[in-house]
Amino acid sequence: MNVCVVSTFDCTVEDFRAMLAEYEKEMKEVASEWELAVINDHKTVLIANITDFDGMTELMSSEKMKAWDAANNCVDVVYSLEQVD
Repeated sequence: MNVCVVSTFDCTVEDFRAMLAEYEKEMKEVASEWELAVINDHKTVLIANITDFDGMTELMSSEKMKAWDAANNCVDVVYSLEQVD
């Protein structure tokens, strides 16, 4: 399943990227590929091919991730994507 995750946050993009880097191993377990686009200093868009949606949900709702989100006022909006022929 292809998803788009739009994230807004109060920290810097560099801090956001550092947080994602901490989860690289876990991301490889739930997604076959992903790309991060920076919209501005406090907003990114992640496009990913999720191979384990339950695993992604578990990762995004973990206590560690919830604490990071709260500390950085991070809000993620997740969209499912379909290819249009």
